[in-house]
Amino acid sequence: MISLHTSPLDQPGTGDAGGLNVYVVEVARRLAARGIDVDVFTRATSSRLDPMVTLDPLPALPGAPVDDARVRVHHVHAGPFEGLTKDQLPAQLCVFARDVLRLEAAMPPGQFDVVHSHYWLSGQVGALARDRWGVPLVHSMHTMAKVKNESLAAGDTPEPAARVIGEEQVVEAADVLVANTDIEAKQLINLYDADPGRVEVVHPGVDLDVFRPGSQAAARAALGLPPDAQVVLFAGRIQPLKAPDVLLRAIAVLLERQPALRSRLVVPVVGGPSGSGLDHPESLAELAVTLGLDDVVRFVPPVAQSQLAQWYAAATLVAVPSYNESFGLVAAEAGACGTPVVAAAVGGLPTVVRHERSGLLVDTHDDTDWARALGRVLTEPGLHDRLAAGAAAQAREFSWDATAGAMLETYERARQLMRAEVTA
Repeated sequence: MISLHTSPLDQPGTGDAGGLNVYVVEVARRLAARGIDVDVFTRATSSRLDPMVTLDPLPALPGAPVDDARVRVHHVHAGPFEGLTKDQLPAQLCVFARDVLRLEAAMPPGQFDVVHSHYWLSGQVGALARDRWGVPLVHSMHTMAKVKNESLAAGDTPEPAARVIGEEQVVEAADVLVANTDIEAKQLINLYDADPGRVEVVHPGVDLDVFRPGSQAAARAALGLPPDAQVVLFAGRIQPLKAPDVLLRAIAVLLERQPALRSRLVVPVVGGPSGSGLDHPESLAELAVTLGLDDVVRFVPPVAQSQLAQWYAAATLVAVPSYNESFGLVAAEAGACGTPVVAAAVGGLPTVVRHERSGLLVDTHDDTDWARALGRVLTEPGLHDRLAAGAAAQAREFSWDATAGAMLETYERARQLMRAEVTA
C-alpha cells in the first residue's frame, strides 16, 4: 500500500489525518489476519521516526497460514520532515518513488503481488511501481478534485488544475479503481471517464468491537458531561469542507427558536484544524463567540478511537454537515454506537444514513433547515429512540472484515485484468 501524504500511524482528526488513515490501518491489519503480508509506504515527517514500524497484529482468522503475517509501515525520506503542505508534495513525488523502488529492490524477488495506492499523489507513485514490478495497480481516490470543486464551502480554496490532471492520469493507469459507494463509482465514470468494467464498489467498514452501543450515562460520567444534557456532537477535522460552521449557525438559530434548550445544550467539537482551516485555526472558536455560543460549545482535541467511541455514546446526536464525503466514516461509527446522525445529503452519506430510519438527511446547508432537523431529534417525541435503534441495526452492514474480504476479491480481479492485458 502507498499512502504518501499521510501516515496510517497519525492521529485522525487533525492535519491531513482522517478516514483515509483509519481505512489503511484497518484493511491492512485484517489482510494480515488472513495471512497476507502488507507493506505500507508513507512519507517521513520527523527524523525521530524509525525507518520501519510493525503494527500490532490481529488474531489470525481460521484457515489463515500458520506463519504470522505482518503489517510494516516504512517511513520514506522525501523532502523536509516538517512544514510541507499537501499542495507542496507533488514536488517530492520523484524522490519518494525512487526510495520506494530502492526499498523493494532490497527485498526478496517478487515480494509484492499488488500495489494499492490511496489518494492521487500515491497513485502517481503506484503507477510507476506497477510498471516497474509488473503487478497490478488498485487505486482508491478517497476524495476527488472535480467533486470537491463542484461543492466548495464558502471561502474554501478550489483544488488546483495540477491535481485534476494527476487524478485523470491515475484513473487511466489503474487496473482497478475502488469506489466507496455507488455514487462515487458514478462520479469516477461520469467525471473522469473511468472504464465501468474497471470500477469496483467496496464499502469501508467500522470496528464493531470498538464502536458499539453502550451506556450513555457511563460515557457522560467519564467525559464530565451532565447526565441530563442534550449533546450535539461534531467529530472531524476543522476545515470548511467539513462545515462545522454550518452546525454552529444552526445551533444559534435553534436557540433563538427554543431558548429553553440552552440550559441543557452541550456542543462538543472533537478535532483539530486541517487543510484551509489551518490558515485561521481560531476562526471556529471566534465564530462561537460571535454567535453567543461560547457557553455551550466545547472544543476537544483529537482523541483515540476508544475515547471517540465514548463521545459518540455520550451524544444525543452526531452532526455531519460536510459539503462532500466519499463515505462518511464518522456517521458510520456514530451509528454503530447507536447514536442518530443528522447529515448532509451529499456524497456517500446517504449510503451510511437512511433518512428517517437511522438519522436525518438535510438537502441544503441552510441554517434554518439544519436547525429544524436538529430540533426534531432533540424534541420530537419518540424520534430519537427510533433513529437510535435504526442506526445500530444499519451499522452492522459495515465491517472491516467484510471490507478486507471484498478487497481481496478486487485484488484478484486486478491481477486477472492485468494478465488479460499482457496476453492480448
